[in-house]
Amino acid sequence: MKKLSVIIVNYNVCHFLEQALTSLAKAAKHVDVEVFVVDNNSVDGSVEMVNEKFPWVKLIANKHNQGFSKANNQAIRESNAEYILLLNPDTVVEEDTLSKCCQFMDEHPDAGGLGVKMLDGKGKFLPESKRGLPSPWVAFYKIFGFAKLFPKSRKFGRYHLGFLSPDEINPIDVLSGAYMMLRSSVLDKIGLLDEDYFMYGEDIDLSYRILKSGHKNYYYPETRIIHYKGESTKRTSINYVFIFYKAMIIFAQKHFSTKNAGIFAVLINTAIYLRAGMALMTGFVQQTWLFFTDAFVMYAGMYVLVNFWERHIKSDSDFYPPEYLHYIVPVYVLVWGLTVFMYGGYKPLAKFYHILAGIVIGTFVIAAFSNFFDAYRFSKGIIVFGGMLSILALLLVRAVVQFIQHGNVKIGDGRKKRVAIIGSYEESKRIDELLKDTHYKLNVLGYITSNKNDVTQKGYLGYLEELEKLVQLYRLDEIIFCSKDVPAHRIIEWMTRVDNRAVDFKIVPDESNFIIGSNSSNKRGDFYSLNIELNILS
Repeated sequence: MKKLSVIIVNYNVCHFLEQALTSLAKAAKHVDVEVFVVDNNSVDGSVEMVNEKFPWVKLIANKHNQGFSKANNQAIRESNAEYILLLNPDTVVEEDTLSKCCQFMDEHPDAGGLGVKMLDGKGKFLPESKRGLPSPWVAFYKIFGFAKLFPKSRKFGRYHLGFLSPDEINPIDVLSGAYMMLRSSVLDKIGLLDEDYFMYGEDIDLSYRILKSGHKNYYYPETRIIHYKGESTKRTSINYVFIFYKAMIIFAQKHFSTKNAGIFAVLINTAIYLRAGMALMTGFVQQTWLFFTDAFVMYAGMYVLVNFWERHIKSDSDFYPPEYLHYIVPVYVLVWGLTVFMYGGYKPLAKFYHILAGIVIGTFVIAAFSNFFDAYRFSKGIIVFGGMLSILALLLVRAVVQFIQHGNVKIGDGRKKRVAIIGSYEESKRIDELLKDTHYKLNVLGYITSNKNDVTQKGYLGYLEELEKLVQLYRLDEIIFCSKDVPAHRIIEWMTRVDNRAVDFKIVPDESNFIIGSNSSNKRGDFYSLNIELNILS
């Protein structure tokens, strides 16, 4: 019998899976372990990658997406180990993670399950590393914001157990499905994952059944993992909101009394529509704020122009009827905005000519259509000068936005990220050369070494132990770790020590041509692909 079976369910996250397996290979040197990958019909080459690079992995390639619970159960039934670890593909484990967790389980026979301290891609603690049972009141406090307002309260902060230190071992209610170590004998007693849950909620259900069996779930922060939240699914999407909260209803109906389940269902359904509404509103604002800002500035410019035209060109302050500013000018603004949109003026990093083309075409459209409506046939001059003024207005808006986002006023040109690579000279140089062949806007300032003898070499900025000072000195935006040279536990250590939210972290897996990272705990991770041109999600 093996000591540990590690099970990873994968769906279209080939690069993240490769990094997870690479870190597992290093951690597995200290434990008698077997690794399963259950692929849910990915189309991104995941199966081929596992077969080629990790032949020691036991691969189960499904022809259809079986969901998280069913896929895990497939591997659990084939496993032959004392402990089972359910692990997400978008994770990186430390070299001692598996051995430490197995040792803790050996020393605590009352432990049915175990979770570890999880950090996001910027090195920040993920509160879902430890959670309480989502009873109706706990759900109420979470849904309506009390948990966020009073995170350390024993009453309001039970969802993420904020009153428990993230650095102390404690029994908890709910383990995270991203890293969930289970005692096989307990699974034999309580059963496998409930396949009524397609995705989300199964970790809560299984954790609760472990507690009901008389065993404990432990939060164990003596080792850490990186979890790039939301790779297989976009956690901020409306679809995620519906799937997650519907899973909560399944849990309530299964484990709570009829009365409590009914209350819980009402709360959850309320949360679904609140969150969905907020997601729609947020998405709408994010997509349209620039359009409406342009419209406001163009209308303000037209308002000034019309008043000037009346007084100084027509010599009649009442030359244009009130309807002109109330109805006709907004139509002009709408036409200009739409034609700018059609010509790419609202794409990321849009150029000057996109705006120019949109306004010029819009001006021709307005002038042409005004000929067909005698009642609305006003001066062509004001239309032409209005178009010119709109060009200036939109350029002003873009210049302000450009300065706020990138520190310059060069429209359509994002500031290059200031990057340092941490690793041996050979590996750092390899990554540097590969980055030069891509379209990403990066300014690699130099390398940082963990070997003091290398500091004098050309291209090195300094020594790893000086990283915090180097970040400030060179105003670094991004740090790239070479995992071939820097162990996972050292990478995680430095991610937590560099307390600067403006700095992003990425990791180059051993002998790979891609770089993985995540700039937000609520967004899917991102990567630079060095052998194929992809849009980076930064």
